[in-house]
Amino acid sequence: MTTRAKPVPRMSADTQAFWEGCRNREFRIQSCKDCGCLRMPWSFLCPECLSRNAGWIRASGRGTVYSYVVYHVAYDPAFAHDLPYIVALVTLEEGPRFLTNIVDCSPASVVCDMPVEIVWDDVTETLILPRFRPAEHT
Repeated sequence: MTTRAKPVPRMSADTQAFWEGCRNREFRIQSCKDCGCLRMPWSFLCPECLSRNAGWIRASGRGTVYSYVVYHVAYDPAFAHDLPYIVALVTLEEGPRFLTNIVDCSPASVVCDMPVEIVWDDVTETLILPRFRPAEHT
């Protein structure tokens, strides 16, 4: 049986600034230059004022677990060796929520409102993914 590679995020002109930030270990959030709304996921249109005038800010890389699920079944064979793994919706310190993995944490230890911080996963030389782990300092 051959091992299939894990799927990777699709990068586009709309997401280029985010992925460039990740390559530099800088977590970026999209910001409306007209009303200041911070948003994730990124979009060409502000959900608050409908402006197309967007920029990016550097985020703290800290937040809290809003909700999570522990996967015990690999719905894609490429993830079988990771079982069990945690997928979480993290409320970033700046406000938006980000869907990610919680790492360096047993599934039994993760709880809602748990403080977390960013950690970088060097998937390839050009793809670095943001993950989160329990915060060392709360």
